[in-house]
Amino acid sequence: MQSEIINISWLNVSIATLFIVAAGICSIYLKLGLERDLLMGAFRTFLQLALLGYVLKAVFSINEPLIVLLLFSFMIFFAARIISGRVKEKRISYFLPVLASMFLSYMLINLFVMSIIVKVEPWYYPVYFIPVGGMIIGNSMNAISLSINTWFEGLKKDRDRVELFLSLGASPQESTDPNFMESVKSGMIPSINALMSVGVVSIPGMMTGQILAGTDPLIAIKYQIIIMLILAGSTALSTVLALHLVRRLSFTKNHQLKI
Repeated sequence: MQSEIINISWLNVSIATLFIVAAGICSIYLKLGLERDLLMGAFRTFLQLALLGYVLKAVFSINEPLIVLLLFSFMIFFAARIISGRVKEKRISYFLPVLASMFLSYMLINLFVMSIIVKVEPWYYPVYFIPVGGMIIGNSMNAISLSINTWFEGLKKDRDRVELFLSLGASPQESTDPNFMESVKSGMIPSINALMSVGVVSIPGMMTGQILAGTDPLIAIKYQIIIMLILAGSTALSTVLALHLVRRLSFTKNHQLKI
């Protein structure tokens, strides 16, 4: 019975690029125009994860709280930049408010998880703090970008209705409540689907990694349950907070739409 992690060679890793080649061929054949993004995404995956491996190795050996928090802060900043690139609306300056909301929610959630739930000693132990924080950021980042895009598209579509409500004396919040709720729901649906399907349709990556590393499956399951609950909660908190700030930025002081 295999009890050790199988060390995959870089040659075998490169063979996996055949899947990207296949996806690129499909894009070219169907004229989707995604082959450039697929190539760039694969290149960045190799480069970023290789660099991350060396960075994490150094951080794990240093084990200093300031270094750990700086790395986590950089991850949040980079996630906010990605969100800014994914959102089509560029006329409203939402980068800094969204970054602030992400930083606040992710720091509080990760500190709570490390100190209260997992009870890591010390709380900043990077082997736990960085991977768990990265999962929180990655999952919530997709939800925030999806919800903000839905918000702006909804405002453009319902502009006449919103302006009618505003002209009748409604506040920006009252005139856009349906759009706000729809935008939050669009960001939450993937997390809810993941809660519904985990363990039946899919085996999550963290649990798979722990099992491959030789962890008792029952222990891996408890960790995965915690992660799934954290991801759903952090998605809701960060999405609502970020979208609340974006909604305020969508109007002038005179309650006029900026788009």
